Amino acid sequence: MLVDLHEFWLTSKGAELGIKPHSGFAIVAVGGLGRGELLPYSDLDLILLHDDMPVERVSEVADGLWYPLWDANIPLDHSVRTVPQALQVAGDDVTAALGLLEARHIAGDEDLSSLLIGGVRQQWRNDIRNRFPDVVAHAQDRWRRAGDIAHRAEPDLKNGRGGLRDVQLLGALAIAQLTDGMASLRPDSPGAGPQVAYQRLLDIRTELHRTAGRPREQVRAQDADEIGAALRIGDRFDLARVISDSARTISYSIDVGLRTAGNALPRRGLAKLRRSPLRRPLDEGVVEHSGEIVLARNAIPSKDPGLILRVAAASARTGLPISASTLSRLADYAPELREPWPAEARSDLLVLLSSGHHMVDPIEALDRTGLWGRLLPEWGAVRDLPPRDAIHTWTVDRHLVETAAYASSMTTRVSRPDLLVLGALIHDLGKGRGADHSIVGAELAVQIGNRFGLWPQDVTILSDMVRHHLLLPQVATRRDLDDPATAEFVATTLGHNRVLLELLAALAEADSRATGPGVWGEWKASLIGELVRRSMRHIDGVPPAVPEPLTPEQLAIAAEGDFAVRLVRADGQHTYDVTMVAPDQPGLLSKMAGVLALGGLRSHKACAQSHDGKAINSFIVVPMFGSPPDAGLLRQQLIASVNGKIDVLARLDARERDSPIPTIASVSTLPGTMVSLGASAGSTDPDVDGAGHPKNAVPALFAVAPPRVTWLDAPEPDAAEGAVLLEVRSDDRIGLLSRVSSVLERNGADIRWAKVSTLGATVVDIFSLRLAEDTEEMRAALTAAIIAVCPPPQPKRDEEDGPQTPGGTGRSGVPIS
Repeated sequence: MLVDLHEFWLTSKGAELGIKPHSGFAIVAVGGLGRGELLPYSDLDLILLHDDMPVERVSEVADGLWYPLWDANIPLDHSVRTVPQALQVAGDDVTAALGLLEARHIAGDEDLSSLLIGGVRQQWRNDIRNRFPDVVAHAQDRWRRAGDIAHRAEPDLKNGRGGLRDVQLLGALAIAQLTDGMASLRPDSPGAGPQVAYQRLLDIRTELHRTAGRPREQVRAQDADEIGAALRIGDRFDLARVISDSARTISYSIDVGLRTAGNALPRRGLAKLRRSPLRRPLDEGVVEHSGEIVLARNAIPSKDPGLILRVAAASARTGLPISASTLSRLADYAPELREPWPAEARSDLLVLLSSGHHMVDPIEALDRTGLWGRLLPEWGAVRDLPPRDAIHTWTVDRHLVETAAYASSMTTRVSRPDLLVLGALIHDLGKGRGADHSIVGAELAVQIGNRFGLWPQDVTILSDMVRHHLLLPQVATRRDLDDPATAEFVATTLGHNRVLLELLAALAEADSRATGPGVWGEWKASLIGELVRRSMRHIDGVPPAVPEPLTPEQLAIAAEGDFAVRLVRADGQHTYDVTMVAPDQPGLLSKMAGVLALGGLRSHKACAQSHDGKAINSFIVVPMFGSPPDAGLLRQQLIASVNGKIDVLARLDARERDSPIPTIASVSTLPGTMVSLGASAGSTDPDVDGAGHPKNAVPALFAVAPPRVTWLDAPEPDAAEGAVLLEVRSDDRIGLLSRVSSVLERNGADIRWAKVSTLGATVVDIFSLRLAEDTEEMRAALTAAIIAVCPPPQPKRDEEDGPQTPGGTGRSGVPIS
């Protein structure tokens, strides 16, 4: 209605001033009136175009048009230009160009208006290759100033990331023929699509203007309840949830749009002669193409339920975004995972959750396209749920992801890293359900743990983690730690379960760090640390690790000859059991593990033992791609390595150097945005797309969690023979078991038996050793040598207490007063 009223007045007044067809004058609207979205109290953005008319006549017409508007107290942003002048301004200023792309003829000489509108669009398309870096930098500068709408106390609906300006930017990229507009999302996706999200924010902004009685872009706490009630959304928390949902949907769309536009930029010079980018394999059915994660040509989503998680895990490991077309294809064709989940799917989920803050983008992409909700149907209750207290930085769902990200840096502190990251992901899942979230969440944890295929005892621990995730912080800060009853109370509450206590200690820190800046500090850390130490004294020690007995099948294989390799399919679509037999000798475990790694087989579990002069080592492996090598080929390589014809470690080093997997260390993320930057925004580097995504990142290794080496007393009968236990916890790398075994064997340590587990991206290896000299110096030397072959820890985050939204107060949506 406002648009019609303004157009009627401008048309009538223009006719009165002689602004008619073929008059050499035209009124052109930009901004809200140009888009047909004029809001109460918004500025009126007008251009008076003229065909090089006399100065006196132009001044007369301009005064007759502008002064009545000023007299009516209508905010006016105006200019008087010829078409060449307007085109020059658009060519020099990105902001002006983006505004003129929305220009619309209102009154007067329509041919003149068409000349401007068509000229601006043609100029935009012709110059977009050179101007695209400035477009990206302009958007990122706006995001830095206005912040992320989804995680801002008083969000700027117009200029913030995920706001109205971003949708208009997508329209500009579509005019440049670089994208097809807003990224398509399924109707059942959260937010139901960017167009719906845009309309929601526009409605809220309209009501904000009406409520405030002035042009305002930020939703303030004192206006939130009134806006929510007027739009029949609910209270301020319901309004915050709608804003967050809409902004995150638009953020996903702008991320895809910028990435697509960057890849679609026309090539020039020698770049035209380049071959199409290679498709580099990352995992079974998953490849990298043009700086994005896409499906392999032979991947069939309808027959591979675990493909969703493999794609997400590959994205988290490499730091590369998932292609929008890949997400759409998975959403359309990927079936539901059967329950309980196969071990392969659970392992891929753990890899994703062990990748630190690099998990945020792939989880967000899955969530915006409805795929994350398929994996975790319980997620819907906390999606975009605003916190009820101002100390929290994030919405509840993002807080859960942030907690898992912090927990992944602590996986080497605990004996069950898999349960730590799973518990971190779901510890607040009971919120938003009208009851004690710890109790409700514990019940949800049981059904989630059963769905994931955890053992019953692990489901119990997971449920207890959720039920008691507030126990340590509350007791440590509210009760007397010097009172012996305090530690006894904690131990009794946890059923004297040492594993559960260490998991809760790590979860308490991760939860605090993910809550907001300043929540975790030395005072709180010292209190919880002291409580944990005192409680441990009341808990019985865990039984030491012992090797599993050899099976009759393994003994039969050993009896076949000096060298034997058996490879059979195990439970799971891509999982295999491998048994390797060879005459026992120093360095054999390293060679066996290295042969498997060179064959493209990732060891998830291993058990090394000896019998009657032979080493009988069993492995559970998953091929990186395709089918495993033939057992006969593995046997030949094993014999060659034992005979010294193959240097396994040298080949592993070469394989790692030539690995096609890009590094996530080379990718940084602008705080508060979803655009990953491999170089400065808008870089002209041919290996970086227009949005800053690296197209061919350089392989490198680092660990999310620092490696940890622990020496333990051996159980009987090992202790009687002078053996000790060595436990190694580390993030995984190519051939890690071979490298660690080689370090031990080169330093004269006799490996009597070994048990190896890979839980997601974290390995927990236990070796029973007989040392040549069991001294503190020898143990220290071995510890240092083992840590040297583990992936080094990644650089620390810039902000120790957690990521901050740019320029924001670190709260989600609309705060409570």
